[in-house]
Amino acid sequence: MSAAGFVLAINLFIAGLFATAFGIVAAYYRGAIGARWLALGYGLGIANGALEFILPYQTDARPVSFAIFAVFLSALTLCNIGIARHYGVRPPWLVLGGLYVGALVVNLLILDMPRDSLLRGMLYQAPYALMHLVGIKIILSRQSNRALDMALLALFGLSAANFVTKPFLAVMLGSGGSPQGYLGSSYAAISQSTGAVLLISNGLLMLLIIVRDMIADMTARSETDPLSGLLNRRGFEDQADRARLLAVRAGAPAVMVVADLDHFKRINDSYGHAAGDQAIAAFGRVLKESFDFRAVIGRLGGEEFAVLLPGADLGVARGAAETARRLLRELSSQERGLEQQITSSFGIAAMEPGESLADLLRRADTALYEAKSRGRDRVCVAPVTAVGISRDGPEQQARA
Repeated sequence: MSAAGFVLAINLFIAGLFATAFGIVAAYYRGAIGARWLALGYGLGIANGALEFILPYQTDARPVSFAIFAVFLSALTLCNIGIARHYGVRPPWLVLGGLYVGALVVNLLILDMPRDSLLRGMLYQAPYALMHLVGIKIILSRQSNRALDMALLALFGLSAANFVTKPFLAVMLGSGGSPQGYLGSSYAAISQSTGAVLLISNGLLMLLIIVRDMIADMTARSETDPLSGLLNRRGFEDQADRARLLAVRAGAPAVMVVADLDHFKRINDSYGHAAGDQAIAAFGRVLKESFDFRAVIGRLGGEEFAVLLPGADLGVARGAAETARRLLRELSSQERGLEQQITSSFGIAAMEPGESLADLLRRADTALYEAKSRGRDRVCVAPVTAVGISRDGPEQQARA
């Protein structure tokens, strides 16, 4: 077996590994739609390698040569669709379809051109390079500047450049006097070797990106309350504590807001749990609308919610809480899901030096209980005892 044939066998094995890996990811995680297309693309890579091996034994090499081109072009097309599906963008169907059909027609026209023709080489390799440029456009449409995405972008550019330079290398070294002699040429050894490096690099990067995003999505799902669309207790405590620590390190203030729906048990008993669920979902929407995008908002359980505002003071937090309280009262019956008006109570506490998240929550909860004891539908603020923080005592409260 020639050196090129040996590397081709390795490439065939690598394509099989990646096809299996993407297939397993797609089967394990139904949300990994892009992995299905990538599994198909790398599966065609196996067929491409098999066709390369049978080419030397053909009397008329044209049918197999055309099949090799068409299969590899199909693999690149499927990979582009897979990348688009993974990034959540619409595949450029017209561009991909036009490029695919046009490339097949051109390849049929150049089958009988001399193999040492630079024009033939450029017309043969150009569709592969263009497919990678389409991939670059797809990656850029995601507008992500994360390291792995940028690395894939650069690698696609390198792959496109590789296909552009191949015709010149083929003319310099010679690609075999006939298609059957391709695997015995020095050009084939170099071409298959660079192809192996790019095959592994592209496959690993795409696999890492899919697994990275899959883990992030699974983590987000595990930390999200499906009813309110907010963080659940675990997600809130994790993210709020990170935000609190960042505020402490930056010497910035932070405020905790705890809220719940007034007379929630009465809503469940009078209108049923479905109505209660609608009330919770409506309150979740109100909280997201009322607080700054930097706020960490979560549902702690039942009808109780919490919001951490890093970098905010009591005035900002109290204003946002009042906005949320007012918006909930003003919801239409259609928006809140029941005829009865819904009200809410809020407790607010400013973070003090050395205070943990649990302690901050506890003081905000105490202020919430005070709001309840004073008649509900109001905002109460916990006393601040730390030196250097403006005092805003519990007597300062608002009522509709």
